[in-house]
Amino acid sequence: MKFTNLDERIHVVHPDSDSWKIIRDIAESGVQEEPFYVFDIGDIVHKYKEWKLKMPRVEPFYAVKCNDSSTVLEVLAALGTSFDCASKGEIMKVMELGVDPSRIIFANPTKPASHIRHAAAMGVDTMTFDNETELHKIKSLFPTAKLVIRIRADAAVAQCQLGMKFGCDANTEAPRLLKLARSLDLDVIGVSFHVGSGCGDPPAFRRAIASAKMLFNAGENLGYNFRILDIGGGFPGNKNSSIHKISEVVNAALEDYFPDPGLVRVIAEPGRFFVASAFTLATNIHSKREIPAGGETTSVMYYINDGVYGSFNSLLYDHAHVTPIPLKNHSGKLYPSSVWGPTCDGLDQVTEMALLPLMSVGEWIIFEDMGAYTLPVASPFNGFPLPKVHVIADETIWYMLKDHLPLTEDHFVLGGTPNNLRLGLDIAGNEVMQDWSMPSLCHQDSGSSLEDTSSSAFHFDYVEVGPIN
Repeated sequence: MKFTNLDERIHVVHPDSDSWKIIRDIAESGVQEEPFYVFDIGDIVHKYKEWKLKMPRVEPFYAVKCNDSSTVLEVLAALGTSFDCASKGEIMKVMELGVDPSRIIFANPTKPASHIRHAAAMGVDTMTFDNETELHKIKSLFPTAKLVIRIRADAAVAQCQLGMKFGCDANTEAPRLLKLARSLDLDVIGVSFHVGSGCGDPPAFRRAIASAKMLFNAGENLGYNFRILDIGGGFPGNKNSSIHKISEVVNAALEDYFPDPGLVRVIAEPGRFFVASAFTLATNIHSKREIPAGGETTSVMYYINDGVYGSFNSLLYDHAHVTPIPLKNHSGKLYPSSVWGPTCDGLDQVTEMALLPLMSVGEWIIFEDMGAYTLPVASPFNGFPLPKVHVIADETIWYMLKDHLPLTEDHFVLGGTPNNLRLGLDIAGNEVMQDWSMPSLCHQDSGSSLEDTSSSAFHFDYVEVGPIN
């Protein structure tokens, strides 16, 4: 990987620091006006540890569509995570990091022909399907692919329902599709489902796993030997959320329906779980309008420099709810307030009503839990720039990750970090300390491929790293 001066390095900060301290440091510098993110990669590391602790049998395949930041992918790859890709573009982005194609599942049930050809050329042979047309397409374009049938398994409560678009009926359609796959001599290796993004109905996982077991039996009757169970996504990732209830349901269901881990490999496709709380967004109030009645201010409209065409597209596409938090401490009366984005579109409203103190132009409003389905869809509509992302890691996280490919010490910068962050600059000229040495990260090897657990998890192409200008 060759760095350029446009790339953002990971700034190593003191263990006592955190995203809010960094945000305050940047905001109070007096030279920053544009919106910006602080992305703490330590948050992802802690989420990975939580996953391994609570669902040790389930291997995470990160859903790239949730946040395809190169740094996000590099950190997850360094931890040993595999990837759920939905397009040839996502496949390429992951493989360019050195991730072996066997660590990717092409989990889009309806794929353009050119994307199937690309997957075949790159060796990404595990993919999902949920309809007859897809089977005939795969037979024509990639007959040696390893297929996973996706069934519909809607949660009663979910932030984003997916069943109306993907997933065949487990009782009626799935048996027919399996028979067709057998007649076409296609290799079906397992069952997948997705209960819906941001699941609020943990028992949905048990119902879906029970349906998957039924299809494992149906596949056996057709001469198949299913060995992959993909339990999809739906795992919450905001601060103060937990996967504890879901993990209890999943672990119990696996014990009841798939008790032998040697016979069935269980994977999942978490997205927001890993990244939602890792990103915190700082926005600046550039204008405001006080609404008077009876000679007094009754409500306030605040205009900030990011909106629904930028980071807050998640309000439209991900059904997100955001909470504005003033960076500056205020005392006194709270006013009914609305927060608006910077564009000329009247639909560009971030929050319709929130109780906020009376703030001044130039103050900052902070939004937490902004890592999922935000930046990948953001656009510079009306000429407003996308927020810069400042990436941080404390010293402990740096020691854990700095020697785990695709991360190297060149990804990190030490010394003078606060000044560079305040100014929003790149890291040219900083001295990097060379005499630090700590134990490297000890992470559980999550295996290698969906089929062969003896192959390497990564392949690497070393290139010369030029100077950072």
